[in-house]
Amino acid sequence: MKAPFQLTALEARRQMDAGTLTAEALARSCLERITEREPQVDAWQHLASDAAIARARELDRGPVGGPLHGIPFGVKDIIDTFDMPTEYGSPIYRGTQTRNDAACVALQREAGGVLFGKTVTTEFANLTPGKTKNPHDPRRTPGGSSSGSGAAVGAMMVPLALGTQTTASTIRPAAFCGVVGYRPTWGDLRLSGVREAAGSLDSLGLMARSIEDISLLRDVLLGRPWQPLEGTPPKPKIGFCRSHLWAQIEAPAAALLEDAAQRLSASGAQVVDIDLPAPFSEVLDAHRWVSSFEFARNFRHEVTHHWNLISEQLREGRLKDGLGCTFERYLEARTFLEGLRAELPALVGDCDLLLTAPCNGEAPIGTSTTGNPYFSALWTAMHVPCLTLPLFTGPNGMPIGAQLIGHRNRDRQLLDGARWVSSALS
Repeated sequence: MKAPFQLTALEARRQMDAGTLTAEALARSCLERITEREPQVDAWQHLASDAAIARARELDRGPVGGPLHGIPFGVKDIIDTFDMPTEYGSPIYRGTQTRNDAACVALQREAGGVLFGKTVTTEFANLTPGKTKNPHDPRRTPGGSSSGSGAAVGAMMVPLALGTQTTASTIRPAAFCGVVGYRPTWGDLRLSGVREAAGSLDSLGLMARSIEDISLLRDVLLGRPWQPLEGTPPKPKIGFCRSHLWAQIEAPAAALLEDAAQRLSASGAQVVDIDLPAPFSEVLDAHRWVSSFEFARNFRHEVTHHWNLISEQLREGRLKDGLGCTFERYLEARTFLEGLRAELPALVGDCDLLLTAPCNGEAPIGTSTTGNPYFSALWTAMHVPCLTLPLFTGPNGMPIGAQLIGHRNRDRQLLDGARWVSSALS
């Protein structure tokens, strides 16, 4: 029998509906898990234990209400909360307190969710890592920039957490930490109260331990009634997309994905190869100029007034690129990406989803970087929904994910297709 902290959000919700679990019991179990694992993982920038217990008790005094009733969650520390500091992973903002919740936090609280605290982010959700370690091996990176959210869910501290993604900041830590990570169609989820990095690319990112939990949280954040994923999903047509990045994948990860494509075909899915034409090899360069140009202008105040408190890694990377990028170069890159987005549907054709890699293999040893971001950046730039599933284990016992790419504005079809893929490969 599972301990409460091991339950997915929907499993916990069903037990609360049945009267066999209280919100307080779930909160205390998760807090005990945090006490056990946090010294090794360091997922939290701010943990509000007393407030979580008080909120859980308040929920227990009333009827079971919203779809997240009593469910613990964490949010990346670039997301505003009225009752906790928001520090953006930077000493510039240490102890800063905003007056309002971000829209995504307000929606979760109104749905009955119990906010446990703020999870560690890299500096301004960019390059320089925070203190978090991989929950499966503390010698290894948890990925970034939503490192704390991925590690908190991967260590079973909370069943749900929010991150963001501008390049690879949700999919990569989810894959490295062995959880389900989802980056929706660009523009679907509101970013009011979330510190902007590059608005042309930014999106919320959702992390959980099941596809069904991702669907539940997505509906909450869309502000609509929960529509459960039910029934047996149809067998999808799957495009296996190695892309020009395939040579960078570690051999064990490549072999696992090749085997997965064969197993999916043997299970009845139609699997075809999808090749991206040569211009797609230039997406990463265009992404670099768009994201850097916007980032450098969004952080003009910090550049002007707090340059010495910005890490050298950020100054010599994203900011150097962005400050040196002309508007003409930015506009050329932005227009180039817009053109490829228009071409992508014809290339994918009648495939329901694409199968590809979320990253180049297991989380690498060392916490001074967050790993290779390119495998996610390609799809982030295309504005399409992406989902990574923790389906495999690598030669060092670390999680390896499979990334599924959906059609723009057809996220629910992606989630249903992911259910079928997960069942076929489990």
